[in-house]
Amino acid sequence: MAAITAALVGELRAKTDAPMMECKKALTEANGDMAKAEEILRVKLGSKAGKAASRVTAEGIVASFIEGTTGALIEVNCETDFVSKNDDFLAFTNGCVKLVAEKNPADVAALLALPMNDSTVDAVRSALIGKIGENIMPRRFKRFSGSNKLVSYLHGARIGVMVEFEGDEVAAKDVAMHIAAMKPVALSMADVPAEAIAVERNVAVQKAAESGKPPEIVEKMVEGSIQKYLKEVSLLNQTFVKNDKQTVEQMLKAANTTIKGFTMFVVGEGIEKRQDDFAAEVAAQVAAAKATA
Repeated sequence: MAAITAALVGELRAKTDAPMMECKKALTEANGDMAKAEEILRVKLGSKAGKAASRVTAEGIVASFIEGTTGALIEVNCETDFVSKNDDFLAFTNGCVKLVAEKNPADVAALLALPMNDSTVDAVRSALIGKIGENIMPRRFKRFSGSNKLVSYLHGARIGVMVEFEGDEVAAKDVAMHIAAMKPVALSMADVPAEAIAVERNVAVQKAAESGKPPEIVEKMVEGSIQKYLKEVSLLNQTFVKNDKQTVEQMLKAANTTIKGFTMFVVGEGIEKRQDDFAAEVAAQVAAAKATA
């Protein structure tokens, strides 16, 4: 049996906003498995335990670059919010995203090897680390090229969206803003990843089973939950943020515009940030001082 520490319980509470005792029970049931404990809480508490999906845990910015039908979106991380506003850090990030669009590197390692300022991206990065005193690293990027038009939207530099489209640029820009606000996981219901559907189905099955209803009713409840989920996370089926009387698909049809694809980066998404226990640190220092007195 894994040890269920106060720190582990606190981490699960921070992710889900669930009561401490419920977090402890879920971790105990899951034998300390954080992902499994989150799933257990979702079954017991519903959407409250989905808070982790929108919580970011690292610093940095998202930047975009578009030239004609070629563009790029990039996330570059640093250690503190203060550095994410530093002019040199911003210039480095903007230089990186332009290189991604122009040179089409295969991955982050290839990007770091590209020429920049009579040196390389990695050498410039290392010099910037020495100057600022924080670790800095491009984390991920997406390049766009082809015949489709491009539009981007940055929300405070922490959320970045790029949309490929045909038709009206204003409508496409509205969709980019909608994506930043509503965070769909796919363009259409058919595009939602199978693994995401499997997780939702598992949760729905457990919740429906607790109802005590006959198997045929339980099956209908599960399918109803899955269809509801697919509509909530697919862009075209979401209610448009600027008009709750129509879906995004209906808005686009009225504007004679087609969305071909989109990418969204949220700074720090999926990164675990170190959580220092200040009280425990102070207590340890006091104990050490007493021991040497």
